[in-house]
Amino acid sequence: MLKCCLTLSLAVCLGASGLDVEEKETIQKTFNLAAAARELRIDNIDGAIHVAGQAGSDIEFVIEKTLRAESREKIDFARQEVKLDLSQKENVVQAYVDAPWRCRDGGINYRGWRFHGYRVRFDFEVKVPPSTRLFLRTVNDGEIRVENTAGEFDIENVNGGIEMTEIAGSGRAYALNGKVRAVFSQNPKAESFFGSLNGKVEALFREGLSADLLFKTFNGNVYTDFPVTSLPSRPPISERRDGKYVYKSDGFFGVRAGNGGPELKFDAFNGNIHVLKGQK
Repeated sequence: MLKCCLTLSLAVCLGASGLDVEEKETIQKTFNLAAAARELRIDNIDGAIHVAGQAGSDIEFVIEKTLRAESREKIDFARQEVKLDLSQKENVVQAYVDAPWRCRDGGINYRGWRFHGYRVRFDFEVKVPPSTRLFLRTVNDGEIRVENTAGEFDIENVNGGIEMTEIAGSGRAYALNGKVRAVFSQNPKAESFFGSLNGKVEALFREGLSADLLFKTFNGNVYTDFPVTSLPSRPPISERRDGKYVYKSDGFFGVRAGNGGPELKFDAFNGNIHVLKGQK
């Protein structure tokens, strides 16, 4: 079942950016998912994503769409070229932003608003059942925030940060040029990864954490206030090339918290890694 609401406003902005015409649109949609294994996929380009868990079986969207352009004609052009597809297939709800700079392999080849004459931004506010599996991605000009969820997650932000609070699932969170912070209400029960190229990585777990913690950083330091013991060095990875075996290290070093358990990886190339005890 799908419920939909749409509002629209137009303004002329006399600013110095060169994008003098602005149009705002609010999109509201609700999907009802009866299946227990619910899944949400958001593949955004410009804008923020905020997902919060709530009781019930609905996935509720409130999306703020902002178009800015050099002229009224460019606004019309932007509306035709940049599309948001909201769809449901069985237990999966997907929000996909398509644009001329989307590549077939899923990459982005954006040449800037000065080339196209416009910018289009989508900011997502989404409520989901707490156990919903999450696949979230955005590229520019927005943070990704997740709170009060317990499902698996796969989250990626290129030019912004990721913040997760009161989560109880496991998965992957990576921000290329931003900070990653995860606060757990229950310690993860399965393998997880948290990483950033140019930002700090911070994870707060509950007392009694039992896990194998693996760290890698090139220009940063690693801190933890959990009691840990060292793990043996990881064996090199072998790869056969031209009839010969090549051995290489993955660069991670490990410690064990508690009695060990799921493998939790932390990778911050140019930042520090903090693995800390969260508040009770």
